[in-house]
Amino acid sequence: MRTLDSWLEEYSESHQNKLNKFIHFFAVPAIYFTVMGLLYVAPTLPFLPEVWWNNWMVIIMPIVMIFYFSLSIGLGIGMSLFTLLCYGLIHLYEKTEISSVFSMSVAVFVVMWIFQFIGHKIEGKKPSFFKDLQFLLIGPAWVINWAQKAILER
Repeated sequence: MRTLDSWLEEYSESHQNKLNKFIHFFAVPAIYFTVMGLLYVAPTLPFLPEVWWNNWMVIIMPIVMIFYFSLSIGLGIGMSLFTLLCYGLIHLYEKTEISSVFSMSVAVFVVMWIFQFIGHKIEGKKPSFFKDLQFLLIGPAWVINWAQKAILER
């Protein structure tokens, strides 16, 4: 299994341009949030009762956390906290009734991916996930890793 440092080093190779990095620091967490939102509203498992944990987000996110914890305890904790924050924001958004969680998630997802591709056009390099889909999970780890380092250096 690859180490966190090797994943982050390879991911960083296609994220050197300052504007591309800036775009990623906003777009990657937003995309993570919207994927959670889409999983949250995906049709539930019909053979289970209608309870808070009967949604795809609650079923899939622990598996994602296992991946992060397998790379690093610190990363696992950081991603768990961020995931809980996203869950809380999704739940709060649902209560506002501004628009559906589905509509908001799709709109933000599309806009953020447009920005991501603009960033990579500026960078002149293809997104890492074209090479390996696991980089879709490394993007959020890269942002969390940067945030953790920034906090610790203060």
